[in-house]
Amino acid sequence: MDLAHALDGLDAHPWASVSHAYGPAEDLPGLLRALAAGGEQADEALAELYSCILHQGSVYTASADAVPYLARIAAAGCGTVEVLGLLGGLAESEGEWDGERGGGGEGPPAPVRAAVVGQLPLLLPLLADGSAGVRQAAAWAVGQTRAVEPALPALRRRWASETDPVVRGELLTALGRLDRSGAAAEAGPLLGEDTPAPLRLAAVLAGLDAGEPWTGAHHAAVLALLPADPVAADRYDLDRREPLRAITEELLLRETPADRDAAYALLDRALRDERPEVRAEAVWAADHACQLSRSAPRRLLPALAQLVADPDVVHLLGNLGPAAAEAAPGLAARAAQAEDGPADEALAALVLVAPRTAAPLLARALGRRPRALEAAAGQRAPDDAPFPFDPALLAAVRARLTAGQLGGNEHHQLFRLVRQWGRAAAPALPELCAVLPHRPEAAAAVAAVAVDGPAAERDRAAAALREVPGSVAAARALYDLTGDPEALLGVLADRLVAGPYAVAEATRAAADLGPGALSLAPALRAALSAGGAPDTSPVLEADLAVADALWRITGDAAEVVPILDGVLRRADDGAWFDRTAVRAARVAALLGPAARPLTARLDGLLADRVKAPAAVLALLAVADGAALDRGRLAEAALRAAETESDLRGAGEALAALGTTALDDGQRRRLADLAGRDRRIVGGCFAGAGIRDDEALRALLAAVAGG
Repeated sequence: MDLAHALDGLDAHPWASVSHAYGPAEDLPGLLRALAAGGEQADEALAELYSCILHQGSVYTASADAVPYLARIAAAGCGTVEVLGLLGGLAESEGEWDGERGGGGEGPPAPVRAAVVGQLPLLLPLLADGSAGVRQAAAWAVGQTRAVEPALPALRRRWASETDPVVRGELLTALGRLDRSGAAAEAGPLLGEDTPAPLRLAAVLAGLDAGEPWTGAHHAAVLALLPADPVAADRYDLDRREPLRAITEELLLRETPADRDAAYALLDRALRDERPEVRAEAVWAADHACQLSRSAPRRLLPALAQLVADPDVVHLLGNLGPAAAEAAPGLAARAAQAEDGPADEALAALVLVAPRTAAPLLARALGRRPRALEAAAGQRAPDDAPFPFDPALLAAVRARLTAGQLGGNEHHQLFRLVRQWGRAAAPALPELCAVLPHRPEAAAAVAAVAVDGPAAERDRAAAALREVPGSVAAARALYDLTGDPEALLGVLADRLVAGPYAVAEATRAAADLGPGALSLAPALRAALSAGGAPDTSPVLEADLAVADALWRITGDAAEVVPILDGVLRRADDGAWFDRTAVRAARVAALLGPAARPLTARLDGLLADRVKAPAAVLALLAVADGAALDRGRLAEAALRAAETESDLRGAGEALAALGTTALDDGQRRRLADLAGRDRRIVGGCFAGAGIRDDEALRALLAAVAGG
């Protein structure tokens, strides 16, 4: 391909009629020209193209239109390696972004991948290029097309003649995408130590991808490759750049006892390796294993407990919580050391693993252990597991409250800790009252420690709270303490005219007052968004809060149902409002049969896995029970649990339905969710995921048992 003709037709193309991540694609001609021109501007153009036509893995209508020009630029020898990498990423995509939940991978090849397939006549010759880098990039891009014809014969021909081990590894991976069993047959003889490391790694992965049984040869091959991250550094498959983690995941997702044993044997051996770089890879993979598998903590703890000097291990143990009790002595010894940083990390983990052991250690070092205090205050612990009361720790908290300048969020954390203890923390009332004028957020703690105390303490606390005018927190605490709503009503009336964020906060507080907040009803109605106002999350949330408050205050369904109907209708416009729709359905459930006019609207939510559990709960409360298809409701809730869309809601919905609503197949699926080894909950926040999975498993097990 001659570079002079690579951009033929570029200006005549209707770029304004197609879109990329940032809107109409009228800027693509300039970016493609800059890419073809080479030099520094080409690097900038390539980065922009990744951002707009392959934005975080998503592709768009303009992505397919750009593919022919990219293929010609690559074939013309201009930035070939880099452009092939982009083309491979485009072909890897599963579907175009549709403005809501993105594309899917079902049905015929996605348009963008099909566009790359259409350019294979230009790309296949690059498999024989004189540059190993170009050959590797071409193998990646061609393999991502999944086009058995004509890609597979071309890849096989190149495989037969290629000698570079890195390129051979990429070719084997590409062959595996088009012919898994064939690639596995090629990989079998390549597991020995005489095979170059990049190719041996590709052989291990090819066998895994083909579902081949894991053997001692695979185990030995992986151990001989460690540390494996450098071996994978040149791979184009970013998901396999951390091989031990990727291999562990593949084995665990097979969900057989033998494969789990294989994964744990591999990790246990790597965790006990003398080389720090190998242990680092193993700890990362072990962390991932504990997120995926319910049995992983028990199997890996003996090795992990020996590594409490490693900050990553300490963090993992904290995420495991009480399940890591075996490691508590090591954590305690580490937490008692003098150096603040590592000791703080260890104590923070110990707070979650063995809180009663951690309490006296935290008392001795309060003020020097910010992460441990954060954990004790509940930021990483379950909401229903308050940190245990300890007299020495209370004394340390009182001393900190009188210490003057406190760093970061320490005030908030101390207040939350005291609030959890309630009446047991009553000796701290003088210190709390002293800081209250400067720290209104102490108000809830003041009320918590004084509410069940003698009259003199309640009076002292009430007097201190009255000295903080204009604070919702102080007024709310005063109401909790005395039952007198006057101050709170005055503050809330002011907040109801201060914008959607303030409206939502004030409205929730008004709702808790119930009929006692009847005087606020006109202000609540006035706070509703006007017709034609743009729909944003704060606006919809504020309207929803008003509906909830009006129901709790007035009980007038004729007024509240139209507001809820409007919120549900407007929240149906895209995934950005999913959680608002879920909360609206839960408010509708509070109305019970009075919200029956919303039945059709709620029924429409069942098809959405995120919204379905809340819709099930609402329909059970709202609709005519005789007309409900409980099996259909159970299917919607099960689907939400199986796809991890709204796990807590799905558990609640299944518990509300009971097993009598499930058929035999649904009961088996429920039992699988409760009893399988693979966790239901995963994701970025590992500690929360592990805790949520354990809680949900217990709930589902109870439902299944019932």
